[in-house]
Amino acid sequence: MGGSVSCCISPGESPKIRRRQVELEECPITTAEDVSEDTGTYLQHISDRELPDELAQESNPSDHPRASTLFLNKSQTDVSVREKRKSNYLNHMSPGLLTKKFSSCSTIFLDDSTVSQPNLKSTIKCVTLAIYYHIKNRDSNRSVDIFDEKKHPLSREKVPDDYSVVDPEHKLIYRFIRTLFSSAQLTAECAIVTLVYLERLLTYAEMDICPCNWKRIVLGAILLASKVWDDQAVWNVDYCQILKEMTVEDMNEMERHFLELLQFNINVPGSVYAKYYFDLRSLADDNNLSFPLEPLSNKRAQKLEAISRLCEDKYKDLCKSTMRRSVSVDNMAGIKNSQAVLS
Repeated sequence: MGGSVSCCISPGESPKIRRRQVELEECPITTAEDVSEDTGTYLQHISDRELPDELAQESNPSDHPRASTLFLNKSQTDVSVREKRKSNYLNHMSPGLLTKKFSSCSTIFLDDSTVSQPNLKSTIKCVTLAIYYHIKNRDSNRSVDIFDEKKHPLSREKVPDDYSVVDPEHKLIYRFIRTLFSSAQLTAECAIVTLVYLERLLTYAEMDICPCNWKRIVLGAILLASKVWDDQAVWNVDYCQILKEMTVEDMNEMERHFLELLQFNINVPGSVYAKYYFDLRSLADDNNLSFPLEPLSNKRAQKLEAISRLCEDKYKDLCKSTMRRSVSVDNMAGIKNSQAVLS
């Protein structure tokens, strides 16, 4: 896989164990030069079918780390965000009371949320806010029937007539996501991957998240992210215990359509994950959502010192092993040169 050589398919039956000793001439390798365009048997290499790098980055921000996230662009178009940025700047420059905690000579405040271990509550708030801006600043109301809450309701309650017109509030989206995460005991990393899958769905399927489909889209993204990211995934029947009026068949059908619309691309590179994490932090700063800061205690200081020493020891061991490999390569080169001189 990865080469420009296509697979060899025998016209006969599947090879058996007793027929393993086959001559190389009986299974010729077909290359691009040997096959004409009219035959149609040559399988184009995957790299030849990929989009150009500039176009791919522009259309698929959930696949490329250098492309800007959709939710950050949506939030920056909102007028209130720009006003909050201005007010934050004025509050910071004014001599009044400070709204944020700052370290001093006697106290050091640390943010416990990191890219490898984000704060769960703050991450869910940021992801909720990103979904809110997606709905509020959507371009249109393109949707797919499988995600329409009118056609596939999550509960037996009657769906309001204006369900597709009224945008949900930020608190309503937060309560829905928080209920799923707390009941299924999901991690903060799963919330970030959920947002990646959600934006990938919107890009691949060319649809919008709107009042009529946001619950089922979010549910499908959480369902898929929990299975891909967590070691002990939550089964579909477990989600039916949370959403008691939703059937397993409906859950399975929604998951299947979600995967098909994603073109079964569930890979999330580490660089893309890190980009979404830091963009979520930028979104939090723009909307006055501060991550919890705690003063540095003696126990925490000792723990950080132990971690730094461990990393330093690992770095020293890595440098030593690298030097050994370089010395051994130099010795082998010297031996070969001496043998060449003697010969």
